[in-house]
Amino acid sequence: MDFTITPQLDDLRRRIAAFVETRIIPHESDRAAYDGHGNISGTLLQELRSQARAEGLWCLQLPERDGGLGVGIQGMAVCYEEMNRSIFGPVVFNSAAPDDGNMMVLSKLASPEQRARWLAPIVDGRVRSAFAMTEPAPGGGSDPSMIRTRAVRQGDHYVVTGRKWFITGAEGAQHFMLLARTSDGPKDALTAMMFDADQPGWRILRRIGIMGPEEHGGHCELEFDGLHIPVENVILAEGKGMRVTQTRLAPARLTHCMRWLGLAKRCMQIAQDYAETREGFGIRLSDRETVQVATGDLAMRIEIGRLLVMRAAWELDQGRRAGPQISMAKIHVANLLHDAADRAIQVNGARGYSTDTVLEWIYRYARQARLVDGADEVHKMVLSRAFAAQGGDFWSWPVAGADHDA
Repeated sequence: MDFTITPQLDDLRRRIAAFVETRIIPHESDRAAYDGHGNISGTLLQELRSQARAEGLWCLQLPERDGGLGVGIQGMAVCYEEMNRSIFGPVVFNSAAPDDGNMMVLSKLASPEQRARWLAPIVDGRVRSAFAMTEPAPGGGSDPSMIRTRAVRQGDHYVVTGRKWFITGAEGAQHFMLLARTSDGPKDALTAMMFDADQPGWRILRRIGIMGPEEHGGHCELEFDGLHIPVENVILAEGKGMRVTQTRLAPARLTHCMRWLGLAKRCMQIAQDYAETREGFGIRLSDRETVQVATGDLAMRIEIGRLLVMRAAWELDQGRRAGPQISMAKIHVANLLHDAADRAIQVNGARGYSTDTVLEWIYRYARQARLVDGADEVHKMVLSRAFAAQGGDFWSWPVAGADHDA
């Protein structure tokens, strides 16, 4: 791999970093900037979104055809780190989950008519979206083959019954991507389809309380009791739901890691800044060996995370699945984020545990990282199976001109 980036990408990175530093981070210390669920308030969000869009810092993950900047997955890795140096950052640039992943899969797989109907309003920032896959037991979670929500075709539409939960952003979403069972066969049993929040036949049972701050729209439990979805709302084709899901989840898992690296770097910065000024027993914290070991370890692990993410991003940009590479990045960066917040709080002492910094916010948020888009244990199973199948080739180098598909 060549780790150099183009001057154009570096310029975009610098402009995003400057916007985050001067326009977004100052609001983090203003309690009026938060909504009731610990995220940026709607009014401030719209104001900052307008500014970001005016400066050409909008939807960089999408191709120009769909209103984006077309920077590719590697370019996203460079820029998403900068965005999430602020806890409010990604949503300002329209690069936050779940919209981020939904936009990318619609851009890749939806028909022109579907992109105009379902994608364009999300790109424009007029609506938010959600991805409805996970179900309460005994339904599907990390194993989509267990999905029980059913969509039965009746003429020119499907009738949906079932239940979903922990659907991120559902309370504020207008457009939904639903994964439902359309047959009982061993393969091609799932189908992805779009529906609008205003359609009858479904409801939000509850907004599930969580230990950390929430995305806009929370994490909700949904019930479907006769929702009618037109056949033309199916993405790709009936039975192709797993392809849609994998197309969405592979880059979505990696974009989580890109953003989490930004938060980890922010934690380290806050810890280092405090350690440089705080003295105790006649010595600065930054001069204490224990603090130096902690910050040095974090610096190394952040760089390892960046390398894992960039390797996986490179694989995706080559058109490969990059399953093992994404799993390694997901495991490493999720744990790194938690440890970075924990150590930064320790260095800051009571100040870190208070709301005087964003460390406690990041710490509460970080615990979900080891669960969302596949728990650590699931990704380690993926790696174990890949190693069992490939043996020593698990660590092989990609060869120019050869066909590789991890």
